[in-house]
Amino acid sequence: MKLIIDLGNTFPKIAVFSGEEIVQLELPTQFETKLLESVFNKFPISSCILSSVIHHQTEIETFLSSKCKLIVFDHTTPIPIKNEYHSPESLGKDRLASAVAAQNLFPTQDVLVIDAGTCIKYDFVNSKAAYLGGAISPGLQMRFSALHTFTDKLPLIELIDYNTLIGKNTQESLLSGVINGTIAEIDGIIDQYRNNFPQIAIVLSGGDADYLVNKLKNKIFAVSNIVLIGLKIILDYNDNQ
Repeated sequence: MKLIIDLGNTFPKIAVFSGEEIVQLELPTQFETKLLESVFNKFPISSCILSSVIHHQTEIETFLSSKCKLIVFDHTTPIPIKNEYHSPESLGKDRLASAVAAQNLFPTQDVLVIDAGTCIKYDFVNSKAAYLGGAISPGLQMRFSALHTFTDKLPLIELIDYNTLIGKNTQESLLSGVINGTIAEIDGIIDQYRNNFPQIAIVLSGGDADYLVNKLKNKIFAVSNIVLIGLKIILDYNDNQ
């Protein structure tokens, strides 16, 4: 069994894989060695990959390396696709893991993976398995927060199911602007990619994927936990070297 740890901006994710299946998934509010101890007591973990975009305690790595083969994922870690990003050391590990997973799903096609979470990340892998880059824009909650933070009177509102174009009050106007603006952005970017790569596959994942998937006009392939899947593929690739 293999342990995948993704320390993201919103919350940590800890997944145990048996083959290609996630048999345990934890989204803890606090990431501590005590939680990891319980995982190792429950499962025979042979190897682990740790991907972090936040500061974490160094003893975490010490503990993991004492329990199993550990890979701390960074821009020097071997991956099964070619990374042609011009500043690989600054590339988000989650973006690269998503690209690896998407290419694995569509190994002979151009593929665009859209990870709709804290930020909306667009990452493109061509049909020759080369990662070229993409784009980053604010996610839904970040847009609501920015409208509230950088104005004097606009309230901070919560995301609800909303499908109206014309807002009849301030709350509805904020919902219309953020939701319809985000949908127009995503559909517009997909259209641009399709103009350049007619056979492109589109993959959508992330915390807001379920909310967005039925609102987009474009045909997409929704995948849960794509970063975890990509990290598992990278771990397998290194285990087999």
